[in-house]
Amino acid sequence: MELFDNLMLGFSVAFTPENLAYALLGCVLGTLIGVLPGIGPVPTIAMLLPITYVLPPVAGLIMLAGIYYGAQYGGSTTAILVALPGETSAVVTVLDGHQMARNGRAGAALAIAALGSFFAGCVATVLLAAFAPPLAEVAFKFGPAEYFSLMVLGLVGAVVLASGSLPKAICMILLGLLLGMVGTDVNSGVARYDFGIPELQDGIDFAVVAMGVFGFSEIMNNLELGDQRVEITGKVGSLYPNKQEFKESWPAVLRGTAMGSVLGILPGGGAVLSSFASYTLEKKISRNPERFGKGHPAGLAGPESANNAAAQTSFIPLLTLGIPGNAVTALMIGAMTIHNIQPGPQVMTSHPELFWGLIASMWIGNLMLVILNLPLVGLWVKLLKVPYRLLFPAILVFCTVGVYSLNYNVFDILVTAAFGFVGYVWSKLRCEGAPLLLGLVLGPMMEENFRRALLLSRGDYTTFLTRPLSLSLLVVAAFLVVVVALPSVKKKREATFVEED
Repeated sequence: MELFDNLMLGFSVAFTPENLAYALLGCVLGTLIGVLPGIGPVPTIAMLLPITYVLPPVAGLIMLAGIYYGAQYGGSTTAILVALPGETSAVVTVLDGHQMARNGRAGAALAIAALGSFFAGCVATVLLAAFAPPLAEVAFKFGPAEYFSLMVLGLVGAVVLASGSLPKAICMILLGLLLGMVGTDVNSGVARYDFGIPELQDGIDFAVVAMGVFGFSEIMNNLELGDQRVEITGKVGSLYPNKQEFKESWPAVLRGTAMGSVLGILPGGGAVLSSFASYTLEKKISRNPERFGKGHPAGLAGPESANNAAAQTSFIPLLTLGIPGNAVTALMIGAMTIHNIQPGPQVMTSHPELFWGLIASMWIGNLMLVILNLPLVGLWVKLLKVPYRLLFPAILVFCTVGVYSLNYNVFDILVTAAFGFVGYVWSKLRCEGAPLLLGLVLGPMMEENFRRALLLSRGDYTTFLTRPLSLSLLVVAAFLVVVVALPSVKKKREATFVEED
């Protein structure tokens, strides 16, 4: 009964004209950046973060969330029609989605992707509403030692589940932690690692780093590629799947939804891992695995459902524990702190309208996205024909204005440009930027809880091992490190992401 009352509160907040307008704006922007390859939700949210200064907290977070899961929808459109995944999690969608388009079933492929995503998003939202309150109750029992151990587990999970080289992911995490220590020490008031630069005494703003690593570097990478566009194969055709396609799709939708809902909660897992894992599962259990890669509906329905379910459930650790599971939720923690809202379990009690309003808006946003994606396919296709050389100046100007408006400081623009160049170099070295951003966001929080735990225990370092919950979290983190180091697990992990490379 209490859950029902809370959901009614959420829908009463989400259904206000202002919040509906921002949900629609977020969904449209998310779809747009998903359709346009080379932009993505992380740099877009980083660009729009300064706007949340002037928005009400609920409206700002609803818009940012809409951008995130809207990008999952939009990325599938270009993946199916032109074999260009607008979003990383849509890479797998190309394999069978584009083949269906080449076989004259583009409309059916778009419908399967949209309806599967809608179903997965709705189920994941229900899970979020059902499991978030109990998790938040458990989180109230956490002390500084437990929070520190939880953050260690989160960073280890981000390393283990990151695609690419494990040593590189570890180095990026450590670099993020080091960057998080730049600025004035809260306890002693002493400036550290600022190299005598006054602007660094307040630390490095995570939005500046995100904009450089994900925004500016992406612009450079896309300029290097030039205006490469793949012609659309055939007409879109009917948006109705036939009986056979429907029969083969729905079991995959159910499995993808279940897998994405679980993997989305894990730190660093998110939509990308879910889509690859779902495709691998569908191919292994299929009676006709040779059909995959040639236009099999299950190879499209499973990954699309998985990545959208994961996009929704990734908000569970954010809303209940205050722990970001990926780069997007890390930026949303920044949006909450802009409004002096401390992320964590207390959000449910101190700001129930924000907590339940955001959850209710996800269901509304999923419905909006189905309406946007199917009838407006023709519009999204036309946008694909816009040359990137005409898009990047506007993106660059918007990024620069956004960075400057954070602190009205030219120094931030220079730092963003520097991180943009570094991010471009990292992309050539195949180093992921997401672990760095997680380290940057969690670093100060880890240090604060580490010091607080030592103060409460009077300098006893064993406090992290003598408290049962803290010890359990550290044991799980150590177990993950040992497991991923096993040769057999390492080979399977590499095989999961081989198609992304």
